Amino acid sequence: MNTSLLNYYQAIEKASQDMLEAAREGNWDQVLKLEGACVLLISQLKHSAAEKPLARDEAQFKSRIMQRILVNDAEIRQLAEPWLDDLDALLAGRTPTLH
Repeated sequence: MNTSLLNYYQAIEKASQDMLEAAREGNWDQVLKLEGACVLLISQLKHSAAEKPLARDEAQFKSRIMQRILVNDAEIRQLAEPWLDDLDALLAGRTPTLH
């Protein structure tokens, strides 16, 4: 069993869940910090995955983790839209709307 690879996937899932919680609280600085941690974990995962691929049952487990990460990501993006709109307005010199 390739537990080290699965540990990376689980760590990325945990970071995505933490990002979602921070986004729900409107703590965008924390979201960005956690996103940076995810980038590092993904880089390490890619390096480790090149050395030893997952077995079939592990790949199925990975798939379930990835689905949860994608659900988290979709909600984070939905929560970020008003914030990004406000940022765009600020950069364009317009007054942002209150949400």
